[in-house]
This record gives sequence, C-alpha cells and structure tokens, in this order.
Amino acid sequence: MAPIHVLLTRAGAISLSLLLAACGAPQQKAESSSNGTKVPVVTTFLPITLFTRAVAGECATVTALIPPSTGPHDFQAKPGDLATLRQARVLVKNGLEMESFLDKLVTSTGNSELAVIDSSRGIATIGSPEGEAEHGHEHGSGPDHGQDGDHGHAHGAVNPHIWLDPLRAVQQVETIRDGLVKADPSCAEGYKRNAAAYIAQLQQLNSEIAGKLKPYSGKTFIAFHDFAPYFAERYGLKAEFLVDVPELNPSPADLQRVATEVRTTQLKALLSEPQEGQRSFNTLAKDLGVKISVFDPLETGSLESSKDPGTYLQVMRRNTADLIQAFGG
Repeated sequence: MAPIHVLLTRAGAISLSLLLAACGAPQQKAESSSNGTKVPVVTTFLPITLFTRAVAGECATVTALIPPSTGPHDFQAKPGDLATLRQARVLVKNGLEMESFLDKLVTSTGNSELAVIDSSRGIATIGSPEGEAEHGHEHGSGPDHGQDGDHGHAHGAVNPHIWLDPLRAVQQVETIRDGLVKADPSCAEGYKRNAAAYIAQLQQLNSEIAGKLKPYSGKTFIAFHDFAPYFAERYGLKAEFLVDVPELNPSPADLQRVATEVRTTQLKALLSEPQEGQRSFNTLAKDLGVKISVFDPLETGSLESSKDPGTYLQVMRRNTADLIQAFGG
C-alpha cells in the first residue's frame, strides 16, 4: 500500500510592524496580590494565554496582549498595548522568536519591574540544519527546498511551535507555574495546585492521541508552513512543509511539486488551517480531486475560547480526529 500523505495549508501572513507611540508616558507600578490585589499578568498569543489562565486560576488577572483573533505574525502594537505592559507585573511568552516584535515593545515601556517568563526555556527544540550546527538543536524533517536563500527560517534557528506537542506543553505549563510562584509567592500553593490539575489533563490528552495515532505510525503529512514537526515527532509521524514560514507564498514550482506528490503518493486530503484563505490550494484540491479538512495550530481563536484553558484540549482532540479521517481512518 502506498504511504498516505496529508497536506495542511495556510494563508500568507501580514508583515509585522510596531507602533511605539507614547513610549515616554510615565510608568505605573503594578501591585502584588500580597497587597490584596491580583497580580496583573500579560500573555502573548492564544496557547500561551490558555496555559497561563490554567495556572493563574483566581490568583492573577490574565490579559492577552494579542487579540485571540489575531496571530502573532499579524500583530501590530498600539499605544494601549504599551499601557497594558506598563501596568503588568508578569509577561508570559512562547519564546523561540515566535513573538519577534516583543523585545522592542517591552523596552519601550520602561517597566523595570516586569518579570518575563519564557515558556520555551529548557525545551528540546527542532531546527534547521544550520540551527543544529550552530546551537546544537535537534533537526526535524522537511523538504530540501527549505535550504535555499528564498526559504530561510524567519523565526530563527529553531521551530517555535512547541505547544502542539502536549508533553512539551506540560513543560511550558511547569515553567509558567514556576515563574508565577517566583513573582507572586503569596499564591504559590494556588499556582502549584492549578498547574498540577492541568498537567494531568495534558498527560491524559497525550495518552489518548498516542493511542489513536499508533496505527498510522510512519505516515506523512505536508504542511503549508513549518508548524507541525513537534506534533509529528511525538506521535511517530513525518511532517514536511511547502514553505518555511507563513509570510512566504508558494511559487508555481512549489505548487507543481505538491501536485506531483499528491498524484504519486495517493494523498487523501488537504488539511487546511482555519485561518487559511489561499485560493491556489483550494483550486489545487479541486483539480486533484482531493478532499479538504482542517488542522488548527491554535495560533488564533475566538474571544470566548481564549477564556477557557480547556480549549487547547478540545482543539487537539478535534485535530487528531480530523487527521485520522484524512489518513483514511
């Protein structure tokens, strides 16, 4: 039987820009929960917001810097974002250059009391061959066309999409927990208790996904951009990609290469992201007689979904079910 492949697609992202207006406004110091008020915590984008809300519980107020409907690739800072960061005690980010705009924005606030939690700290990463040689990172699979100058890794030497592996997500939650305990020791037991409960759910999620995907071990799926290697590595799948980063658009040669792969490997479905809007891939699917399904990388979501840490669990279970269906299961 020929190997089954799956294609995930995504629209090109809008280029980032920073609006650093009002950077000279006076700094407002944030209060700690030890003074009777909840610690103000700011997060970056959706998965980091979900993980932080799970740990914070009633101990802190969590505000997303990036609206949940906006991905980190599309974010443009406003003066109000500077005010939010000036009043924050803690900032939680994914790290690994996913939020490439953040350093300049934080510097412009002048908030010397802001504690920054990098949730990627200590996590084994997957990177390009160049990144592996320079930084000693693991190397994930991907097509050779990612090596040329036109398809460089705009995120840096490593792939930043660590949250799509539930066990790496456990590590992120642990790092967020430790950072909040350090910043707000008055609620240490609450942070630890909340984190333990959520980690148990993540571990259960991992067990469920592993069991369901075991029959498809070794199968390959192709992503539009390189967001899938951590998920693939965890569950014994192979992830390849069309372009390295979503800012790049596929060339005619890219489309032809994918079309050839679809025909030769009996690809069953194109898995597009919810944010996808590329007509070229819809047309390609129609021309090749291939179905379209969805894999949500959780870079964006609704306002309501961003308030519930269970959103991560729900979306990952749905992704697994859709992937199995695309594999022909």
